[in-house]
Amino acid sequence: MFGRKPIEERLAERRALLPPLKEGEHFEHGPAKFVFVFLIVFLVVAHLVGLVVLMIIDLN
Repeated sequence: MFGRKPIEERLAERRALLPPLKEGEHFEHGPAKFVFVFLIVFLVVAHLVGLVVLMIIDLN
């Protein structure tokens, strides 16, 4: 349309210009990385808070 290449071809050409990804140093989706790290941190903090609460009320 209007003399332009299809979006798939333009994306493929742009992707071909990128350098190859380094092994172990790449997380492809930034927001997914943020959510993943947030969930891990949240779980660790929740477990620590639960441990402190159990130590305070002395439930064995």
